[in-house]
Amino acid sequence: MLNDPNGPLPSMKALRAFDAAARLANFTRAAEELGIRQPAVSRYIAELEQMTGLRLFDRDGRAVRLSPAGEVYHRNVAIGLGRIALAVGWAETIAEQRFVNVACGGSSSELFLRPRLGYLQREIGGNTLVRLVHCEEGHLEIPELAKVNRIDLVAGYHDVSGAPDDEVAVFHESIAPVCSPGFASDHADVLNGPVAQWGALQFLCFARLSRGWATWDDWFETVGRPEPVPCMEAYDDYAYVIRAAAAGQGLALGWRNFVGHLIDAGSLVVAAGGFVRTERPFSVRLTRHGRGRAYARRSLDAFRVLAGDEAFLPRDAL
Repeated sequence: MLNDPNGPLPSMKALRAFDAAARLANFTRAAEELGIRQPAVSRYIAELEQMTGLRLFDRDGRAVRLSPAGEVYHRNVAIGLGRIALAVGWAETIAEQRFVNVACGGSSSELFLRPRLGYLQREIGGNTLVRLVHCEEGHLEIPELAKVNRIDLVAGYHDVSGAPDDEVAVFHESIAPVCSPGFASDHADVLNGPVAQWGALQFLCFARLSRGWATWDDWFETVGRPEPVPCMEAYDDYAYVIRAAAAGQGLALGWRNFVGHLIDAGSLVVAAGGFVRTERPFSVRLTRHGRGRAYARRSLDAFRVLAGDEAFLPRDAL
């Protein structure tokens, strides 16, 4: 038992694995979030249970949920990890480096923001470092997130309804079906025909869409629905959907500003027609914390340069 405050403490890796597993109620997804293998998560949980003498999870086949003791333990671990993150943030401030923290979903980061990170830092200037803080899409609006992690800006699909000086609609996205060149060639006869005849093709979709993300149904409403109802293979992360499409596994719904660089590189092709514009704005807004920081406002101004319907940057700007 951990009854001696001066005794040995669990490792940070074990605590982070426990926190991820507790939040996601799934060891496999926790491993994906942490970039480790699922057996490692199981091993860390076993170490914690042995060290604390508590059963932290109730297991029913592959499903896991926190035990009553695990719920109490997780509340305290989450508080502790939050305080550690806050302490690290204050230490970084004392180190005189200027950080601008941008909260975003993992897919938005990998497919849109990260390729433009160098451009943003050049526009801001000085010795500022832009950091992308990944979080679940549905958590982007939680005020405590910005407070604890010192988030300056939030990037995602939001309604642009706040003060004009505090947010910018970077683009109104357009969508189209995309696939690998090989998939397009193998199924050319079907893809060159009406969408109504696409029902036998394999479709790929994002399983955990949050507010603002378009769906296949949105595209079908514009161009028509295939018959029979197509089979959908779902992925928990949009980046995985795009990787599967580039690997020739099916048709994905491509957001122009997320997949444009892959189309330019020849990894993906547009399967039919052109892009269909949606009215969903991908926007960047200042948090309460960011409003008081000059470098955060300079970051927002850099995003304004990207704003517009043609949001592709020249290659020398990436």
